[in-house]
Amino acid sequence: MEFTHFDGQGNAWMVDVGDKADTRREAVARGSIFMSPECFSMVRQGTMKKGDVLAVARVAGIMGAKKTWELIPLCHVLNLTRLTVDFEMDEERHGICAVCTARTTGKTGVEMEALTGVSVALLTIYDMCKAVDKGMEIGEIYLEKKTGGKSGEFLTTRNGKREETI
Repeated sequence: MEFTHFDGQGNAWMVDVGDKADTRREAVARGSIFMSPECFSMVRQGTMKKGDVLAVARVAGIMGAKKTWELIPLCHVLNLTRLTVDFEMDEERHGICAVCTARTTGKTGVEMEALTGVSVALLTIYDMCKAVDKGMEIGEIYLEKKTGGKSGEFLTTRNGKREETI
């Protein structure tokens, strides 16, 4: 496998995508945060003192994804045509799964934008809930799928379930 972010002398550089064809590209990333039952209940009921946790986390995730090129070295500035952040509540494990979908039509993919969106959304949930539960756990962040571009479609084989360790 060739590493494209290094020149012939081993120096980091931004990949030249100028000759690549524009294609419609989409990426979906997921990640989870697990918390105490009390904290989970407060988020679900909307009674956290800082406000509507999921509404704020949704906007933060979208904003974070839009700034990926500023946060991750060597990422290209993309003309994002769609960004969504949605949440799935896991009552049994007192967890919240964030799902970010990023889309563009361009010369390079949006995987990093989707992953950044999920990460920022989860960090925002932590920030808004830490007064109630400092022991929250963020994890299971992964690329679920991507479409478009030269490498085609990628679909993870993960089942999205947290494995319990005994």
